[in-house]
Amino acid sequence: MAQPDLTLTEALSTIPPDRRLMGLDLGSTTIGVATSDLTRTIATPIETIARKKFTSDAERLLAIMAAENIGLIILGLPVNMDGTEGPRCQSTRAFARNFARLSPVPIVFWDERLSTAAVERMLIQADASRAKRNQVIDKLAAAWILQAALDSLR
Repeated sequence: MAQPDLTLTEALSTIPPDRRLMGLDLGSTTIGVATSDLTRTIATPIETIARKKFTSDAERLLAIMAAENIGLIILGLPVNMDGTEGPRCQSTRAFARNFARLSPVPIVFWDERLSTAAVERMLIQADASRAKRNQVIDKLAAAWILQAALDSLR
């Protein structure tokens, strides 16, 4: 269940060590998905889900979770630059509440400020076309969020 007061370390203590972590970058039109390796060291972008309806989006996430043996979700929380929470945070928290009804896997929120901007800068520096950037930016942002969380554990 979504537990905003649960720290990443606390959440990890509740799951078996053989489970991977999943990072999500929740956008209004897409959901970027990334997973960790079994050692919880490296985040890998998996896919970008084109959002349709909550039910079909959740079904796809549940399928990925089953295939990847996911034990914990790290959901990017789009906090404003001044640290306040706006409508996008409310939408993300609502998604987490609804998703938590479908899966016992714990959800931890992660401050994702600047993750998409950082990934976009990286792609521009790599000379990726706008079309290519649009195809991969969300799953790369999910990997960025997940990698930041993994790095915080070191």
